Amino acid sequence: MSRVSVTGSKRVIDDVIEAAYAHHSLHVTDYDDRYEGFEPGTSLDGAETVNERLVTVRSLESILDVDEDDAEVARSLDDDELEAELDQVRERVNELNDERDELQAAIRDRQEEIDRMEPFAELGIDLAYLRGYDSVEVIVGEAKPDAVEAALEDADSVDVFDVFVGGDVVAIVARPTDPDAEGVVQDALVGVDIALLDVPDADASPEEYVAELEAEQADLRGELDGVESELESVKEEAAGFLLRAEEELTIEAEKKEAPLSFATTENAFVAEGWVPTESYPDFEAAVVDAVGDHVEVEELERASFTPDGDHHTEPLDGSGGTESPSVDDGGASAETEEAVATDGGHAAHGTDDPPVVQDNGGAAGPFELLVQAFGRPKYSEFDPTLLVFLTFPAMFGFMIGDVGYGVLYAAIGFFMYTKFDGAFRELGSVAMWAGGFTILFGIYYGIDLFGYHAYQLLGIHWPVEGKGLSPADLDWGLSFLVVSVVFGIVHLNIGHVLSFVSTSQQHDLKHAVYEAGSWLLILNGAWIWIFSQVFPNAKPDFLFEAVGVLTFGAVSFNGFPVLIGWAGAAAALLGLILLGIGEPPELAEFLSPVVNVISYARLMAVLLAKGGMALAVNLLAFGAYIDDGGDGSFHFIFSADYLAKVQDTADYELVFAGITTAFDPASIGLVGVVALVGGIVVALVGHLVVLLLGVTSAGIQAVRLEYVEFFGNFYEGGGRAYLPFGHDRKYTRDD
Repeated sequence: MSRVSVTGSKRVIDDVIEAAYAHHSLHVTDYDDRYEGFEPGTSLDGAETVNERLVTVRSLESILDVDEDDAEVARSLDDDELEAELDQVRERVNELNDERDELQAAIRDRQEEIDRMEPFAELGIDLAYLRGYDSVEVIVGEAKPDAVEAALEDADSVDVFDVFVGGDVVAIVARPTDPDAEGVVQDALVGVDIALLDVPDADASPEEYVAELEAEQADLRGELDGVESELESVKEEAAGFLLRAEEELTIEAEKKEAPLSFATTENAFVAEGWVPTESYPDFEAAVVDAVGDHVEVEELERASFTPDGDHHTEPLDGSGGTESPSVDDGGASAETEEAVATDGGHAAHGTDDPPVVQDNGGAAGPFELLVQAFGRPKYSEFDPTLLVFLTFPAMFGFMIGDVGYGVLYAAIGFFMYTKFDGAFRELGSVAMWAGGFTILFGIYYGIDLFGYHAYQLLGIHWPVEGKGLSPADLDWGLSFLVVSVVFGIVHLNIGHVLSFVSTSQQHDLKHAVYEAGSWLLILNGAWIWIFSQVFPNAKPDFLFEAVGVLTFGAVSFNGFPVLIGWAGAAAALLGLILLGIGEPPELAEFLSPVVNVISYARLMAVLLAKGGMALAVNLLAFGAYIDDGGDGSFHFIFSADYLAKVQDTADYELVFAGITTAFDPASIGLVGVVALVGGIVVALVGHLVVLLLGVTSAGIQAVRLEYVEFFGNFYEGGGRAYLPFGHDRKYTRDD
């Protein structure tokens, strides 16, 4: 990327903006008001009108629910056509929308009145009988009749009363002891939980009144359908125009507001930004061709990194960037020259960091979303998207490892990928990859299908006996712990190597050795020592037996020889010495290579947790037993007949009978059927919960390992996206 400066007279600012916009390559840097004599520019004439029209167009699109699928073939749109047609569409849509709002409000009013009448319909008393009395008080409300009657009987202020009940509604008719008293009944019911109801002003029966309201509501809905139909007709006619108008006005608004990012004086302006280096000659030619010698375009620097790790401005064309721009503006050049002197040749606009374009493409492209959630890479950093693509789905699949869940994850991802755009589409692609690896690991773990070892159901031999959940496959669980640790060692090595390369490029080899090489020595030295035969009795056997288990006995590993182990310890000690020389404060974290690797044990922990949850669901629903005379693994029962066989076989140890298998539908009837249905419901709901928790547990843990343990070694983020000034037309043509 090249940082460029465009300096010129305000008389040609419109033409410069048009040329830069058409070239669509300049990432404009906002001026931050740091230099005396310069101030941010103001919008061009007509910006307010353009923005008002743009707001109007977007409001109309919202009312009509216009989307990009309603677009027509792209064509040009001139200002006169836009203004005239926009006024017509706005007037028609606003009229129909106001009418629709009024009808919807009237329908809501009728519905509220109907809802108010429901209690009176339950009561079954004509509304005329519930008001208009002089000598008695009538109150209607929702309350418990017994409590109301008890309160009225205890009230000395009430002479006689009667309570009419309909459902939860009571109507109280009472004569006060004092004929001149008011509010006697309400005072008597102070201690009663009652919700008072206003009696509607109607003389008909509640049923007749509700029927009348429903008839009015039906008429209003008919009118509303007519208005909706008219709005739909307007949408069909105007959708293409509105999309073209929005695009045209958006382009005009961007052009007219562009000077807000410029540094300006009374007569001149300076615009800065970044363009791809290969595009600079064409960009310069496009601007100069538009305005001639009224503007000067300079390439200030090219994005390169020096031993101090910062961007460096190499002298370009022998100028060194120190000459002030020539501005044909009758006095503007003096002001520009004064400001230019403040920054070695130009008025710099804020940060010098170039913008970043992530272009991974293909299968890895959607994983940019995960990287950007942490932070877009800086221009000087390695983009880890490809590495996330290679590791995140594998970690997720390792932790879930089930064909059934994997198919569902992939199906959900496919739905998101095909039905949505943007971030949801990218998440769908990530989900499909994660689901695919979940299927692969599910096959490896014994063709696991929602927690069932399908190889047992198929009656075939499978070399991997499970995930470590049953007594028979405990060795596999411990071996997967070793796999998690080894994966962590490899993963962190990649991070430290990238840190070494980056530091050597931005600084020098000495810095790389101190800052990254030291950690590489500590990491690998410490773990070589751990996996060695030094003090073998103090180390668990599964550290060395795992290789034999995983390779089905084809390869054995008894640990690194003692000499290699002590060499690893020496390497770790050398790493500590180098770290102390280069970065003494980091000595406080000298155990982090060991701790961070152990953190990867969460892969095995989630594997067992999710497998255990699926096993628990299946135990509740279908029951299981252990064959003490066979392989010692869990076997599911599925039927009451087979449960009886398990109970009668000495070598079978029943773990749990299960809901569906504890009762025989054929012999017990309704109870058995209920048990069968209940077991199926437990299985469906339980596996749905496991499916959802798989996303929150495996997904979050995999992301955490990427962000904290892996990125923490070499990646900082915080870069800016490359957003070139310009617009790719979709609905209009620039004729």
